[in-house]
Amino acid sequence: MSGDPSFPHQVQRLIDGKTKPPGSLGRLEDLAAQIATSQGTVEPVMDRAALIIFIADHGIAEAGVSAFPQAVTMQMARNFLDGGAAATAFAQTLDVPVTLVDAGMREPLAHPLLLDRRIGPGTRNFADGPAMSMEQCETALERGRELGREVDCNALCLGEMGIANSSSATMLAHKLLGLPLAELTGPGAGLDAGGVERKRKVLSRAAARTAGKLEPTDALAEYGGFEIAMLAGAMLGAAESRRIVLVDGFIATAAALAALQLDPGCRSRLVFSHIGAEPGHASMLDALQAEPLLQLGLRLGEGTGALLAWPLLRAAAAILTGMASFEEAGVSGKLT
Repeated sequence: MSGDPSFPHQVQRLIDGKTKPPGSLGRLEDLAAQIATSQGTVEPVMDRAALIIFIADHGIAEAGVSAFPQAVTMQMARNFLDGGAAATAFAQTLDVPVTLVDAGMREPLAHPLLLDRRIGPGTRNFADGPAMSMEQCETALERGRELGREVDCNALCLGEMGIANSSSATMLAHKLLGLPLAELTGPGAGLDAGGVERKRKVLSRAAARTAGKLEPTDALAEYGGFEIAMLAGAMLGAAESRRIVLVDGFIATAAALAALQLDPGCRSRLVFSHIGAEPGHASMLDALQAEPLLQLGLRLGEGTGALLAWPLLRAAAAILTGMASFEEAGVSGKLT
């Protein structure tokens, strides 16, 4: 049905015929149309979300670009496993199952709730050379794609954890979109003004290693993180399986940049959940002409913004599946 070019118009007619003034539910009506078109049915199902959090370390942390030591990656992994992080607390409140994935922490962590998809013990310092090999990049993309295909849900929330991964995301936006580093570089997890300037100088030196804009796999290999490459792969896999993907904040949006350049067709499955406080996030969203659902001043990552947007998707689907039409309800329509 969704292959029929008239299908989106059919969906829109149904939405306009519900017991409300046309357009009165604003962005929710756009979401309802996106969900229905994505699933190829005028009775879309949006009752199961899932959260996958990818965790990895970054060699660029050695250059002093983060306010926190690299050990925090492992410490937060344990916190996720204990259910004490913001994302796990939100997920429990919303009854969303969480999958935690070791994409490449510096040290392995054996735990029954942690999926081992390690590519290596963190990336290399991309100020001095490529963060990963092309083989590692392609493996990370494929492992993410497999998880995106296999997860049991209608909507996939994606999160990440990795000290210094805002530097990686900044570089990806710079090399994929050509946006200036001065516009993209922000405090990450809490750098002061001096720290931001130091970070910008490190990233400028790293950027000079490669000329101009890069192709997505080249950008990921040169400047990405294992968790970011897996995020991009998971977006592609979920989109191929006709799932809606709730894109989280700054880091996840950088992954979406790569995913969209690898497969522009996945755009119809992506929902940008919120605009974060990291300065470069607005620049990325503007470049993508993406209109986020929420503006809450978030800058945490972990999938927190994606989780908070999940109830909006459920409400949007209910426009088509729960609301009556004017005819069904015996309500008079708009006067012509």
